Amino acid sequence: MKAEERSGMRIMDRAEYSSKPKPLTMLKDRKVEEAVAAMCDKNYGSVIIVDDQDKVTGVVTERDIMRKIVNQGRDAKSTTLGEIMTADPRLARETDDVVDWLRIMSNERFRRLPVVDSENRIKAVFTQGDFVSYTWPDLINQATQMTRASLSRNFPTVLIGGGIMLYTLVMIVVIAVVL
Repeated sequence: MKAEERSGMRIMDRAEYSSKPKPLTMLKDRKVEEAVAAMCDKNYGSVIIVDDQDKVTGVVTERDIMRKIVNQGRDAKSTTLGEIMTADPRLARETDDVVDWLRIMSNERFRRLPVVDSENRIKAVFTQGDFVSYTWPDLINQATQMTRASLSRNFPTVLIGGGIMLYTLVMIVVIAVVL
């Protein structure tokens, strides 16, 4: 069974996919200082490193800059993105399953996922937060259905428990009024 058949939701099928802003991209020979300025200007948490054909070759995140520049006392004006990037990052295809990537990102502990077309050209960047917010309504629906099924199976027990709780609350109010 293909991933699309399991959940029925490809990344490109999400309404939010087409409205995501264009990712910040740079060549690996650009300086970290330039990337930081652009990231701050656009309020982005990463820059996608591409080659001259716009194909993804790496990723530099805020965490990379903190660990590999700030923490090591390196000069952002002279260090290139290629020196600190995560080379050959995991790439999602537009046709990949949303839930599969949410699980992979959670298990492998990375937060940003470049989404590429069939030729590995960057189309979007999804974060774990994007995937969670996009799947949240589905998860709520599943939890609601499970709760309804559980309550209907255990209705007599729920009814007795609710009656006992109501009786206890009434007795507490009566005692409080009398005293």
